Amino acid sequence: MSATSTLAMTHLVPLAKDLDENKVTPGVLGFIVFAVIGAAVWLLMKSMNKHMKRVNFEEAPEPGKAPAAASVEGTKSEERTA
Repeated sequence: MSATSTLAMTHLVPLAKDLDENKVTPGVLGFIVFAVIGAAVWLLMKSMNKHMKRVNFEEAPEPGKAPAAASVEGTKSEERTA
């Protein structure tokens, strides 16, 4: 190990022993971060919903290809004339 990591470990190990594992909580900062993330997700979903309602998409047929219904009717009319 390097000298820096050894020094860091010697300073952090006593601090870890002082903490009571039953009393460690995320605290106010953890709650605030979680609340901000929740509010951001809610606002993004609301915005996405609004944008999705505005979408009016109808797929146009590719140029050069006839629609399937017209091609079926065309083959039936060809059979009648033949």
